[in-house]
Amino acid sequence: MSAATETLTGGYGGGGLLDRERIIAKPGFNRWLVPPAALAIHLCIGMAYGFSVFWLPLTKSLGISQSVACPDLTLASALFTTSCDWRVADLGWIYTLFFVLLGSSAAIWGGWLERVGPRRAGFVSACCWCGGILIAAIGVMTHQLWLMWLGAGVIGGIGLGLGYISPVSTLIKWFPDRRGMATGMAIMGFGGGAMIGAPLADMLMNTFKSETSVGVWQTFVVMAGIYFVFMMGGAFGYRIPPAGWRPEGFVPPVAKDSMITSRHVHLKNAHKTKQFWLIWAVLCLNVSAGIGVIGMASPMLQEIFAGSLLGLPELKFSDLSKEQLTAIAAIAAGFTGLLSLFNIGGRFFWASLSDKIGRKNTYYVFFLLGIMLYASAPWAAGIGSKVFFVAAFCIILSMYGGGFATIPAYLADIFGTQFVGAIHGRLLTAWATAGIIGPVVVNYIREAQIAAGIPRAQVYDFTMYILAGMLALGLVANFLVKPLSDKWFMSDEEVAALQAKTQAAAAGPTGSFGIGKGGLDGKALVAWAVVGIPILWGVWITLQKTFVLFG
Repeated sequence: MSAATETLTGGYGGGGLLDRERIIAKPGFNRWLVPPAALAIHLCIGMAYGFSVFWLPLTKSLGISQSVACPDLTLASALFTTSCDWRVADLGWIYTLFFVLLGSSAAIWGGWLERVGPRRAGFVSACCWCGGILIAAIGVMTHQLWLMWLGAGVIGGIGLGLGYISPVSTLIKWFPDRRGMATGMAIMGFGGGAMIGAPLADMLMNTFKSETSVGVWQTFVVMAGIYFVFMMGGAFGYRIPPAGWRPEGFVPPVAKDSMITSRHVHLKNAHKTKQFWLIWAVLCLNVSAGIGVIGMASPMLQEIFAGSLLGLPELKFSDLSKEQLTAIAAIAAGFTGLLSLFNIGGRFFWASLSDKIGRKNTYYVFFLLGIMLYASAPWAAGIGSKVFFVAAFCIILSMYGGGFATIPAYLADIFGTQFVGAIHGRLLTAWATAGIIGPVVVNYIREAQIAAGIPRAQVYDFTMYILAGMLALGLVANFLVKPLSDKWFMSDEEVAALQAKTQAAAAGPTGSFGIGKGGLDGKALVAWAVVGIPILWGVWITLQKTFVLFG
């Protein structure tokens, strides 16, 4: 074992750089340095949403100018072929693997994360996500799809899960006064990762493409290097507060009927409570409705409004020429970009609002407003109101993103903060489930409606009512969430034993802690600029595409 490895792991008996005890904040630490560290990781792993930018170039990785198609190609043979170009459907399984592995790895290793701390989890996440992309690059070079599945999909997917939950518990403990806002800032990054990564990938592929290469493997290598630097910066930027730390002037809620507990539930007992499964259903149903729309946003707008998008309302989708179809596809891309912005902004807005009105009330808004908007979408389509239709789905997508950002704070309110990261990891299985339910409902109902001869402008009407019904079920589940009974909470002695190491560090040689008093001082402003500038660049690129929608 090398000296460098020993230093990282603490192999010689001392505290390694990745050890949880090494990242307990010292007096004077500014808590506003932690959200940029979380954003640095989430902005990188959020590129999982934008991986579809690689699909079409990869379908020409052998033919370069056009695909080398093999009519008898099956999924099994596509994994190992070196003479046939891949199909989009073969590559799309990487996207499925991303989110299946994200949910399962977060559930499996959430408890480990709570024990070892966010720095080690962030370090492993960076190695898995960036290492997986490098393995995928080798898969492209050697034209081996199974290597891409293994690298990006499986190993990268594990990195996604660990990176996604790595800051949750830490941020909630640093911001007990603003739990929703804190987690909203970080999880906003996951929604914004593709907004930055997709145009960057497009620029890199155009730079590297040549007569012998579509430029994908080179893009993978460069992006893996960039992401590794950012994610390592984020991992080593993490700090955890000493046990029992509170911001100056903060008084924890003590009302008996409050939905916010000051006690803690052990990880081994959280899933035994009905509250866990009710919140699981709340997340699953909210995400199922939103994720189904995300996957079909572009064709939905094109098929419903068709010629109206070009100022020709008399033309149906089937009447459009090839050139007109290309034109409305560009407009629909603007619609997709606009939804992306609201997805990102909603994560911060709704999570921050939940600090004011409460998590349960925030989900009431999601479900009640969502039911109204989904149910009214067919009416908006029927009268040809593009503005109302677009506005409705922008709000819907803001609540989809807001649901992700609000759920960690909801869990902390109900189960306490000691194991909230691990509990959140287990709850993310609801996301994996929703990733199957939502697209299946939208896609299969659409196909059934088309097969039944329903005009394309009306094939989504029934789907909207189904999605509204899902939200109605979520409304009921949210109503049933109540505070836990005393039997589920750990005793003060159990909590003290778990927090013993950080309590010992908190005593320190001086015995005084002025942690977190600072606001956005110079050091914090630099940290925010490092993550903020790429976000602003991504917003600008997205807005340029969005202008086409109303141009």
